[in-house]
Amino acid sequence: MTGDEAEPFTYNGGIVKPGETQNIRYGISETYLGDPVRIPVTIINGEHPGPTIFLSAAAHGDELNGIEVVREVAYDWNHEELHGTIVCMPVLNVPGFLAQQRYLPIYDRDLNRSFPGREDSTSAKRMADQIYRNFLEPCDLGIDFHTSTRGRTNMLHVRADMQDPDVARLARAFGSNVIISSSGPSGALRREASEGGAPTITIEMGEAHRFQRNFIDQALEGVMSVFAEYNLHPDDPVKWPGWRTVIDDEKEKTWLRADAGGLVEMHYDRGSLVYEGTPICSITNPFKTEREIVEAPFTGLLVGVLENPVVYPGNPLCHIVELNADTRRALKRDRAHAETEGDVQPPGYVGAPELGEQ
Repeated sequence: MTGDEAEPFTYNGGIVKPGETQNIRYGISETYLGDPVRIPVTIINGEHPGPTIFLSAAAHGDELNGIEVVREVAYDWNHEELHGTIVCMPVLNVPGFLAQQRYLPIYDRDLNRSFPGREDSTSAKRMADQIYRNFLEPCDLGIDFHTSTRGRTNMLHVRADMQDPDVARLARAFGSNVIISSSGPSGALRREASEGGAPTITIEMGEAHRFQRNFIDQALEGVMSVFAEYNLHPDDPVKWPGWRTVIDDEKEKTWLRADAGGLVEMHYDRGSLVYEGTPICSITNPFKTEREIVEAPFTGLLVGVLENPVVYPGNPLCHIVELNADTRRALKRDRAHAETEGDVQPPGYVGAPELGEQ
């Protein structure tokens, strides 16, 4: 990871020496007309030795918040005292980004289920292979930015394999309140990069098709904390979020799904603390003659909620994670302090009713 002297970063076709920054457009495929499909990559190689980290976004082409996080780290931050190398890839799925859709338009394939790729396989796996071999495999760690899929929204949280000590260190360094632990699906960038030797986490935040400044700023604080933890920016502080819960994806999280089709009225937004038995949302038919109330099955935090207010039976309504009593108390103290200081609360936070003991 580190040596006595800074080392050059090499990729197929180029080299970035210590103290240099390069903006490149790297060809990973071709269009139907034979024109190159090129991803933008910025490589910042510090004069001082240190780890190599990648920051990636828009593996799903309509997930935009992470693009701005990666761009601001690359172009707005001062890296004069950088110890190590930063590989910034703000748009991985260029065809999807141009079409403003989640998947690659080519046969509707998911780039984020195609890693580490294969050079003689499908178009998606060939693209993933080019990205992986040139810009992911040479790195020591990575952060992959995502948002919720269209029609839903997430509070900012980390997804990471907390059974892997190196991944767990990175996840905690990011400084989020919520970490959801799982190895991730086969072919996902974070899973394949981690198994390939570069501990990687996914950051979920907000919704598709937009820039949301509050999430972008939170994520930038998280990146700064990671840079401090790994001494890329040794003078920056490591962030403690005030409270934290780590959720086992296989045991503790719950997606609440609709048992009836209709129009949905959400009573709480992402980031809300809801108590067992609290009506989270209601589903009605067009005439409002039938109503189904969906209640919280336990006391927990709404990590994600529906934005598009129409459902079929079986469609997801919200993503709720259980909080123990100690975590609830810490959350309440944190939000009460923020309210006293006049800080902006997370979306969906409604103040005193959620702070009352129940």
